[in-house]
Amino acid sequence: MRSPSGSLFLGVVLIFVTEAVRWPRGTYTLVKPRTGCPRGWHEGWRHQDNEDSNNKNYLIPRHHFAGSFGKDMRFHYCTKDPHKGSRKGNWPRGNYCILKHGMSCPKGFREGKVLWDDEDKRNSNRYGGTLPRGTYSQDTRIYYCCRNDGSFRKRIRLPTKTPFYLLRFRAPCQRVQGMYVREETVHFDDEDSRNKNAAHGWYPMGAGGRDHNLHYCFYRR
Repeated sequence: MRSPSGSLFLGVVLIFVTEAVRWPRGTYTLVKPRTGCPRGWHEGWRHQDNEDSNNKNYLIPRHHFAGSFGKDMRFHYCTKDPHKGSRKGNWPRGNYCILKHGMSCPKGFREGKVLWDDEDKRNSNRYGGTLPRGTYSQDTRIYYCCRNDGSFRKRIRLPTKTPFYLLRFRAPCQRVQGMYVREETVHFDDEDSRNKNAAHGWYPMGAGGRDHNLHYCFYRR
């Protein structure tokens, strides 16, 4: 091929092929944002009847959670089917939590659990669909998987096609390649009388005490 000046030149086209980042293998649960779950994941929800008297539930303004929130909390969840999607690859090292599903946490995580003492009188707790491992009765117990084997500053690789939530563990929100992150806090006003709230093992930042105050990390491109 000749250039406009008549000299011969060789055009070289460089094509970069990048393998798509897939969700790590295994099964686990993430909190559902309003934009929906990753394609092919199972969905579920939990309605929690929080304290009726002088209720102080609080969510950060302009949050991105799917559900309904007022004196009661209804969160929705996304659970990966272990038989679909990637069958290789582990979660990256870092400082963050996900929700447990199945009998064990993915490789690299350690287990913890959080108990919400929900409203005692005329309790209206209910649930549906696929949920993280837990106990869903008059009170709510959810199991988590957390890790602290890397810096939150190091950007980890996760799928960027759809927004998603992680939870803070012992540091600010984990950074993710190609994603903006916004911390979104939720204050649960739990039962006032003979409160039985508890947190054991490795659990998200803000759990424990008479009321739980969890720190969620919302990621979007």
